[in-house]
Amino acid sequence: QVRLVESGGGLVQAGGSLRLSCAASGITIRGKQMAWYRQAPGNQREWVAEIISGSTSNYVDSVKGRFTISRDIAQNTVSLQMNSLKPEDTAVYFCNSGRSVPKLNWGQGTQVTVSS
Repeated sequence: QVRLVESGGGLVQAGGSLRLSCAASGITIRGKQMAWYRQAPGNQREWVAEIISGSTSNYVDSVKGRFTISRDIAQNTVSLQMNSLKPEDTAVYFCNSGRSVPKLNWGQGTQVTVSS
């Protein structure tokens, strides 16, 4: 059974940093496009960042230069380093397959709250 478990969220002041982690089980992330998504209250889930290969990644404009996606094949994890956080980054963050590939089962996500 494929399972994605996100962790690392929390409450942080604007300008702070958090590092999210996503542990995958039942599937290997090797060779797969993986991504982070987020859903703020009252909004639809949106794509935030994706990693296509070891050196190719894409970001939504609002997080470019602040967020960095990475993955650890040995640990079968995907991470999202978030710096210079803003209140508008507040959301529940999820990891899953990349934008253009079929989605895996969604995890519960991890809450990120940025105070002003």
